[in-house]
Amino acid sequence: MRGLPLIGLLAARGFSLAGNAITLIVVPLYVLQDTGSVLATGVAGVFVTVPVILGGAFGGVLVDRLGFRLSAIIADLASGMTVLLIPLLAATVGLPFWALLTLVFLSGLLDTPGTTAKSALLPDLAEGARIRLPRASGAEAAISRSATLVGASAAALSLVWLGPVNSLLLNAATFAVSALLLWLCVPERGKKLAGQQIGPGNPRSGYWRDFSVGIRFLTLNPLLRNVVLLVMVTNCLDSAGLIVLFPVYARTVTPDGALLALMVAVFAGGALAGSSLFGWLGHRLPRRSTLVLCFLLAGTPPYVAMAAGVDTPILLTVFALAGLAAGSINPLLSTVLYEQVPREMRARVLGGMTTGVAAAMPIGSLLGGVAVSQAGLVPTLVAVGVVYAAIALTPLLGRSWGELNTRNFADSAVPLSASATATR
Repeated sequence: MRGLPLIGLLAARGFSLAGNAITLIVVPLYVLQDTGSVLATGVAGVFVTVPVILGGAFGGVLVDRLGFRLSAIIADLASGMTVLLIPLLAATVGLPFWALLTLVFLSGLLDTPGTTAKSALLPDLAEGARIRLPRASGAEAAISRSATLVGASAAALSLVWLGPVNSLLLNAATFAVSALLLWLCVPERGKKLAGQQIGPGNPRSGYWRDFSVGIRFLTLNPLLRNVVLLVMVTNCLDSAGLIVLFPVYARTVTPDGALLALMVAVFAGGALAGSSLFGWLGHRLPRRSTLVLCFLLAGTPPYVAMAAGVDTPILLTVFALAGLAAGSINPLLSTVLYEQVPREMRARVLGGMTTGVAAAMPIGSLLGGVAVSQAGLVPTLVAVGVVYAAIALTPLLGRSWGELNTRNFADSAVPLSASATATR
């Protein structure tokens, strides 16, 4: 079956992302329940988010040298083992706070290169299946949103039935299934699929040289530079919300914090619908105003609703509508990125953007814990909502943001003389 490798890859990605959603919900709730400290929850958030930065920046070199398929399988197995150790230690010798942080850090550090490897496999497998890359990318986005929805729903049920620590057994199982699917369905490196070699194109190129070229390209392109700064700040706020503020609020409404999983699930469901709507109507919308409106609706209303203490049905409705708005952000920015970045530089620039947009996430979770400890939950929610609104409006300022509505050819987006010199 020609499409089996692509189906296997997408299924593996779905299982691993669903497991990650479980961890993202369960770990903060466990720390909050075990320590009773909001600040400790913020510290745990740092150990959840820092590996994304380090793994994204440095893991690509290992992926290039080992190959995409093998890297993805090893990463899934290693991440699954570290997650599995958390409930095993808790049930036997005990789980000190430092041990939990270490295992969470290692799991994220190993998982991020695996995610990169799965993404790198997608174009080859889509071509082998004779499916257009935009369609395959759309399917990947839908799988990602659906996996978050399923993972959050599974977390809600497991928190009630298994408790926070034992819920991580589900995450370990998803990593095992992901590795098995990759091993069974995706061809080994060296095998050919529709005339295409499966594996990295040039595994021995210098990492630091390529990485520096990508960073330099970002600094020369005002639009991409502004996008990185915008998403970096909103990710900082989102990190504070998801890792600290949402769990603390959920514990004030439901003793076991199960409301958190419902909040994440309805947001993910709305985002799935939003991504689908953008794929249907996005090419007809003005990008600049759409981006501002989506960021504004996705960011501010949930914090305002929590601060106002609205009833749970209203709160979940607000989260669903916020997710609907958020669903258009990633495909819109991805479209702009592919138009702005030359094909031969795409991986390097993506690596630089991944590191940049994630750089402030640990700071956000830590500041969220400090703010709630010092000022209280409601003032912190109000402050984050106000800051989010102000940041969302920044694309209305400055001429460079006007390039959002310009359909550029990638090779003419930015003069390449400086970056070309850097590659020699």
